[in-house]
Amino acid sequence: MKILLTGANGYIGTRLLPVLLEEGHDIVCMVRDKRRFIKKIDFSEKVLIIEADLVTGKGLDQIPVDIDAAYYLVHSMSSPNGDFSDAEKQTAGNFVKALSNCDSCKQIIYLTGIVNDAKLSKHLSSRLAVEDVLKQSRIHCTILRAAIIIGSGSASFEIIRDLVEKLPVMVAPKWVRTRCQPIGIRDVLRYLSGVLFKEEAYDKTFDIGGPDILTYQQMLLEYAASRNLKRYIINVPFLTPKLSSYWLNFVTSVPFSLASSLVESMKNEVVCQNDDIKKIVPGKCFSYRDSLKLAFVKIEQHSIVSSWKDALNRGYLETTFMDQIKVPQNGTLSSQVKIAFNRSPDEVLENIWGIGGNRGWYYLNFLWKLRGFADKVVGGVGMRRGRRNQDSLIAGDALDFWRVLLADKEKKRLLLYAEMRLPGEAWLEFCIDQSDPSGKTLIQTATFRPRGLWGRLYWYAMWPFHLFIFKGMATQLTQYQNNVGLPSPKA
Repeated sequence: MKILLTGANGYIGTRLLPVLLEEGHDIVCMVRDKRRFIKKIDFSEKVLIIEADLVTGKGLDQIPVDIDAAYYLVHSMSSPNGDFSDAEKQTAGNFVKALSNCDSCKQIIYLTGIVNDAKLSKHLSSRLAVEDVLKQSRIHCTILRAAIIIGSGSASFEIIRDLVEKLPVMVAPKWVRTRCQPIGIRDVLRYLSGVLFKEEAYDKTFDIGGPDILTYQQMLLEYAASRNLKRYIINVPFLTPKLSSYWLNFVTSVPFSLASSLVESMKNEVVCQNDDIKKIVPGKCFSYRDSLKLAFVKIEQHSIVSSWKDALNRGYLETTFMDQIKVPQNGTLSSQVKIAFNRSPDEVLENIWGIGGNRGWYYLNFLWKLRGFADKVVGGVGMRRGRRNQDSLIAGDALDFWRVLLADKEKKRLLLYAEMRLPGEAWLEFCIDQSDPSGKTLIQTATFRPRGLWGRLYWYAMWPFHLFIFKGMATQLTQYQNNVGLPSPKA
């Protein structure tokens, strides 16, 4: 059967794709930019990739008319201005309209949140509105409603992890006493694939959840117990949703826009009201603690398939960001360091590819952390996002407060774009000079395109720091010996 997979580049879509391929389906993956997608999967003759934008409707005419079923796995929850409701309805409407030409399409499968409370948050209300739009289609619709999803790279898991690992004592608002029914990512994928072409699931809505019903506070303490950590939670009544959002943004890796949506939704109880799904897709779900264990197995193996961090921080970077792989020359200021080295170029290249995350930025790393802290204070992404994988980089990866625009090992070039809050735009490029016959010259270039007078003042205020930080970083990149420790990244 031929399946349309929207959101194929997202957290769920990336993991669902191999499941559907293993079941023998032909997959049409809808993405906004093929370049972000092409290196994420093991390509197959059964995969067709089309570029389309559900918001504008551009490219939707490429959807093959012989689609047999479609997955709708998109959302606008991380919109920086928080106004995602209209965008979500428009996106769903364009999706339904595009499928109207697919006479063979039998089923739409939509993954959303549990919406059983009478008074819903703005985020959950928007998701319910999307359900209504999809149900207006002539195509049979199957709705799967989940609470929080636990898996390596999921936003919920990363928030719990950040809070528990970093805070021995937590001052928590009243929403930590709200009940929810977490579900492991493996069970979500099992249900998504299990309802496909099941006629008894047509035009039905199912709540999906694991076996445990816990408060958020219990989930935090259960995580702590699984990691042999002693943690204490103090409940206070005076943290407003806005203050809670700032607190979550400051302590965890999630941006403020996502934190706001999550906090507002946490006042709603998300517990399954029935287990009808088990009649169609039988099987036992993983417990909360087992889901945590499975997540850590993936983390320890450095095999996180997808992460919520893959979503672009659209307040600072447009979805066409990969068009910027050529750094602008006009109206920019730059600082360049060239360093000749005597070791193998491949060793230096490995150091470049290992930058950020746990290894840090090689020189005066505490200043990079201080810059990340300052970014968090003003509502930016900070440095807590780290890296998707400690050993590899691909275009589109989040890298601390940067985004990878280009990671070309063959041409020995890595290009990063700043997602921190700045009065302008910034690029950081590393390459091994291809014009040098010896191939033993590192070129490191910082480029800044200021926005008005404040942007120029910012650049010149930072100039003295650039002189020694960037020179020190380039030097360390040519000298650092992984697993040897001499010389090592400077604190």
